[in-house]
Amino acid sequence: MNKDVIEVQVRAVLPLEGSFAVFLGNETKVFVIYIDESVGTAISMFMRGVSKERPLTHDLVGHLLLAFGARVERVVINNINGSVFHARLIISAENELQTTRKVIELDARPSDSIAMAVQQSAPIFVAKSVWDTVEDVSDTLAQIEKKGLEVQQAAEAAAEEDEDDDDIEELSDEDINTIAGLEPGKSDEEYDDGFGGDDDDEEGEEWKKADG
Repeated sequence: MNKDVIEVQVRAVLPLEGSFAVFLGNETKVFVIYIDESVGTAISMFMRGVSKERPLTHDLVGHLLLAFGARVERVVINNINGSVFHARLIISAENELQTTRKVIELDARPSDSIAMAVQQSAPIFVAKSVWDTVEDVSDTLAQIEKKGLEVQQAAEAAAEEDEDDDDIEELSDEDINTIAGLEPGKSDEEYDDGFGGDDDDEEGEEWKKADG
């Protein structure tokens, strides 16, 4: 594997006010990208294998690729400019109309790229230059996951005791924000409402450090 890139996984997708926080990383480091609500919902549904009555945008694109003998081979988050991430979507195609495999590399928003990668079980990579730049938020994710586990255990215990649902604590957006020190990042609507796109179609990463 090229030493200039690091493979990562989607560790968590959490809703915020008007956007989603996507946590990407591996066992050594985790960082966060803010994306718009619609794509965040799509990624979450793909991760959980939720069936849909009608195909969403990323389902449609996936079906089109399949129809032409193409698939997402990999995604590379290749650059960060200030708080704005850039990504490349690598697609390979091979069908009866062409005897050799063709590889196409496209500019795409990180959110759309991640959604397509999750939908098609394709690997996600981060350029080492980006990896070395982003802040490690592993501890923050661990706190959020711990809080979520506590809420789940409390809910299960309450259900066993047949307690009223109103007494069950839930992990609210405010809880997440308080634990993580997160504030909503730029949504994709601030860049473009369409799928994919040009240089204005990337997400921003914002991380608010707690005072003290």
